[in-house]
Amino acid sequence: MSIEPDIPSPHAVTTRPEAQAPLGAIDCHAHVFAAPGAHYLNPARGYIPPEATLANYQAMLATLGIQRGVIVQPSVYGTVNDCSREAVEAMEDSGRGVAVLDQTVSDDELQRLHNAGFRGTRFNLHSGGGVDLDELEIVARRIAELGWHIQCFIDHQTLIDLLPRFKKMPVDLVFDHLGQPDPGKGVDQPAFRALLDLLGGGRAWVKISGAYRVDDSGAPWPLADKFAEALITAAPDQLVWGSDWPHPHLQTSPMPDDGDLFNRLLAWTGDKAVRQKIMVDNPTRLYDF
Repeated sequence: MSIEPDIPSPHAVTTRPEAQAPLGAIDCHAHVFAAPGAHYLNPARGYIPPEATLANYQAMLATLGIQRGVIVQPSVYGTVNDCSREAVEAMEDSGRGVAVLDQTVSDDELQRLHNAGFRGTRFNLHSGGGVDLDELEIVARRIAELGWHIQCFIDHQTLIDLLPRFKKMPVDLVFDHLGQPDPGKGVDQPAFRALLDLLGGGRAWVKISGAYRVDDSGAPWPLADKFAEALITAAPDQLVWGSDWPHPHLQTSPMPDDGDLFNRLLAWTGDKAVRQKIMVDNPTRLYDF
């Protein structure tokens, strides 16, 4: 029986943005998908993706003027990181990866992924099939010696609930998509204040990505502006940017154009020195480029 995608593909052609990215820029959040059925699919997955190849991704990056990228293991592949690893290895020095691992991962597999260019592991509570949060501390201890971080795709209430545990982590934490704030509330909502508190401790980072996951009204996603601007004001040295290409598992938002998404970053970072930090300097440190 054939396996058919049940979510849309990204735009085939990316609109050229208003300005190009700075030299050495890094897109810190993207996924690649093999043709349906070509790789193991997690039975607990929340969707079936269309094919979205490394070549497709690199064509999008070229339109934005970006040279390097970070491939994040998507939930549909569970803890079998082969598809993402193959993409990272193909990118050579211009690529890094974030895996999905549970406590059963062997030392040999950890080292293999590290040698391939992986520098973190992800806990995803949104898309189905992620690693259980009961394993958070165990996995953190396993990756600490490698200097990896834990990337979190969680909702605002879960962030509050986990705050005491997060503060005890032996590794850095990276929060996806502006920390997933409640778009109906302002920057003083408890979860966003908790996120700023973690940033103040110096061991947390935020991806100013996924504006359309905060605001489903379509470009230019104005509800995301206040959160991005507050993060840039509070902690410009602990932010990175990601396209979230090919934008999987959208439920209510229209498919975004990556040129429009990059234009939002340009608007948020009118200061080119800040843009340099977010697109080049910060991710170079975080992902060990």
